[in-house]
Amino acid sequence: MAVTLEQAQRVGYTLLKGLLRFGFMVANNLVAIPSYILYLIILQPLRLLDSKLFWYIEGVLFKWLLAMVASWGWWAGYTVVEWGDDVKVVSEDEAMMLVNHQATGDVCTLMMCLQDKGTVVRQMMWLMDHIFKYTNFGIVSLIHGDFFIRQGKAHRDQQLVLLKEHLDKHYRSRDRKWIVLFPEGGFLRKRRETSQAFAKKNNLPFLTHVTLPRLGATQVILKSLVAQQENGTPAGGDAMVAESKSKGLQWVIDTTIAYPNAEPIDIQTWILGYRRPTVTHVHYRIFPIKDVPAEPEALTDWLYQRFIEKEDLLSHFYKTGAFPPLQGQAKAISREMTLSNLWLIVIQSLAFLSGIMWYCILQYFYHCLF
Repeated sequence: MAVTLEQAQRVGYTLLKGLLRFGFMVANNLVAIPSYILYLIILQPLRLLDSKLFWYIEGVLFKWLLAMVASWGWWAGYTVVEWGDDVKVVSEDEAMMLVNHQATGDVCTLMMCLQDKGTVVRQMMWLMDHIFKYTNFGIVSLIHGDFFIRQGKAHRDQQLVLLKEHLDKHYRSRDRKWIVLFPEGGFLRKRRETSQAFAKKNNLPFLTHVTLPRLGATQVILKSLVAQQENGTPAGGDAMVAESKSKGLQWVIDTTIAYPNAEPIDIQTWILGYRRPTVTHVHYRIFPIKDVPAEPEALTDWLYQRFIEKEDLLSHFYKTGAFPPLQGQAKAISREMTLSNLWLIVIQSLAFLSGIMWYCILQYFYHCLF
């Protein structure tokens, strides 16, 4: 079939836009990430003198970096509409987010929609696949204190021990409040068949839009971060630091991401912007920690029930284009998440100015030494 002039122009425009966006993204990374690292190197004395202030500054820089990632999608027309409970009301409390996982773009979507949730982004810890450690953003996550999980049965027990140690060492000492977890342990397309076979064997519901979650990491987080009831002190964290007076984990936020036509956005699309403007829908449901069981068997049932509900939510969304109303609501209420273009431009400008500044400083010392 012959290609029309209009089609050729559209393809050419898409390729040119993708190349320009990719070039900008590379330049963005080349100035923003080294600047983040160099600022924190310079601030190491402050870490010894006032650890809390150091991690506050690091959190602000971390939030700006995530805002830059969010801007790549925002300026491509990849926006977010939010449904369900308003998580802003618990943004200053400790919370765990349980998120379904469909593609690499899920992380970018969360980076975007959490930007306007107060201090959440700068005080959050991410749990992600260990492969992410070897990406361009991996060193930032390592410094920030995120945890990288190695998948597979052979590593599972050891990884849970390491997670417990990581939370005890880094969570409250760095003033973290939110922790993000993908309990399915992998992308939907990779785990669906295995999950369905497991469900059939164990007489569990047959799920299509999500997979059955794994208990391990969720259980470790709850044991480590939920305050002990008998004395009101946290179960995890260094008891010698002031942050040990925390109330502990107070909420579980069940988060469901839905893409139109069940077509998730991957990181390549987010960077190159070749898909037409797309609205991603994110549904929140908040559970107080007292409603989450502690015993393994009861917690497993509770966690399975959350993902069965996610299946129902997504089925409703794919049929109607909207999530169902919350209990007690006559009509579902949605909220369009917005970002300030001026704020994003200021952050990007600061990143490039910082890159120029550090280049000049390093060049000066290089010429002094050599």
